[in-house]
Amino acid sequence: MSLYQQPEHILKALAGRTQNGLLKKLKTSLPPIDFCSNDYLGFSKTGMLFDRMKSKESNGSPLFGSTGSRIVSGNSSFTEEVEKQIAMFHHGRSALLFNSGYDANLGLLSCVPQKTDLILYDELVHASIVDGVKLSQATHYKFKHNDVDSLEELIYRHHKNYDNIYVVVESVYSLDGDSAPLLELVEICEVLKNIFLIVDEAHAIGVFGKQGRGLCNALGIEQRCFARMYAYGKAMGCNGAAIVGSDILRNYLINFSRPFMYTTALPRPNVEAILHAYKLLIETDQKDALQSNIAYFYARTSSIKCLVKSQSAIHTLHLCSNDLVDNFEKELLERNICCRTFKSPQVKPGAERIRFCIHAFNTREELDQLVAAIATLKNFKHTVPL
Repeated sequence: MSLYQQPEHILKALAGRTQNGLLKKLKTSLPPIDFCSNDYLGFSKTGMLFDRMKSKESNGSPLFGSTGSRIVSGNSSFTEEVEKQIAMFHHGRSALLFNSGYDANLGLLSCVPQKTDLILYDELVHASIVDGVKLSQATHYKFKHNDVDSLEELIYRHHKNYDNIYVVVESVYSLDGDSAPLLELVEICEVLKNIFLIVDEAHAIGVFGKQGRGLCNALGIEQRCFARMYAYGKAMGCNGAAIVGSDILRNYLINFSRPFMYTTALPRPNVEAILHAYKLLIETDQKDALQSNIAYFYARTSSIKCLVKSQSAIHTLHLCSNDLVDNFEKELLERNICCRTFKSPQVKPGAERIRFCIHAFNTREELDQLVAAIATLKNFKHTVPL
């Protein structure tokens, strides 16, 4: 067999992506005006986190790699101290670090719900949540996006048949930047004693709450959640994630979460970066700068009908066809604007959209350029109403 011979299904899958115009390619350069990245506070792009790491006093440790998983040789008193500070910052009892938000969601959901349990999750949650749910042994159903009636109907139809019910949502959804009805959700989950709310705060940390603690903090419901996930690859400008919850949950994950148990731990420099990112949240005004830009963009575009109304860093234009998405993306590229596109069949036909991420470092001139570009949509044939 030739080294270059490939299974037929791989060739067909790639050909299908190419034919649909959806073949992904890695890029080494992007347009200079950034409305694409998740670096909401600019900790990475502006070099704030790098400067903080570079200027800190050396701890004298020669280790760069962590040398193993944390249950073998990769744990340290420093990592555990950082976890204690994370838990304190987010008003939780305990925190446990994972190598990414994907690992955290996978690690939590694949081991906590059991065969006799039920998982109910919003239809637009992260892929990592969906994958974690699929790896669990629990029965699982989706409910309509942000539809509390849909959730309640599922709860009351099934609650007598299962030991526990886990309700899984994102506080801020990555597709459109809209927020979950968290106040209503906690009320629903407290009606019965065996319903547990899990909130993914990946796109809320650094954006909402006191000193960027997240939307659960802003709404005062941190203590009413079973578990919260905070990812550091977005507004925090580094990588890794933490599950915040009870001491018992942390102990359980250490013993039963396979992505935690069998993964080489984050090396010390990564853990230090997380610690310094939290300090930047507290010590800088980047969150205020971000909120100012969000408010400015929102005010300039509030009358646009096809724009999802969002108070988060994520704003989405629903263009409802692949052709419109392609045409508008070309218009943006000509203006040196970088964004993210979603085309069918990646999303449902008729749900095609373009997403913009607002940052603390975006200038008013850049925001005005984006608004001006959106105004050109009315010149496209078969456009959606502005």
